[in-house]
Amino acid sequence: MAIYNVEVDNHVSTFDLVPRTHAEQRDWLSQRSGAFSAVVAVADGEVVGFASLSPYKERAAYRTTVEDSVYVSRDHPRLGIGRTLMDHVIGIARDSGFHSMIARIEASGTASRALHEACGFSLVGVEREVGRKFNRWLDVAVMQLLL
Repeated sequence: MAIYNVEVDNHVSTFDLVPRTHAEQRDWLSQRSGAFSAVVAVADGEVVGFASLSPYKERAAYRTTVEDSVYVSRDHPRLGIGRTLMDHVIGIARDSGFHSMIARIEASGTASRALHEACGFSLVGVEREVGRKFNRWLDVAVMQLLL
């Protein structure tokens, strides 16, 4: 929760505007199971990152596509944590029989875009000014990996 709330309060890596409470974080975790589990990275007893898969869209024809989320503590940059988490959730997606993974990344998020590119994702489009946070319009880069 602490990692995520730093992003909510200070950055545009999430378009959430309200920090999560402990109860909301527990609820979020309780909803994660099977192919949609949360994966947590721990170093020296401290949570340093997490990733998860979510259904991409509600309509039935989208069932073979998932959307990923990955967050790494800003106190632990460039240590391979994001790559380890991404490799793990890509493996879960493949093992679960999904065909496609989508990442929706705030377009100026160069580190996240580079991570996804290093994991085999390609840029498939940019959604212009679809979010608004910190009094500015935000674009979303859409990246995809065919599994």
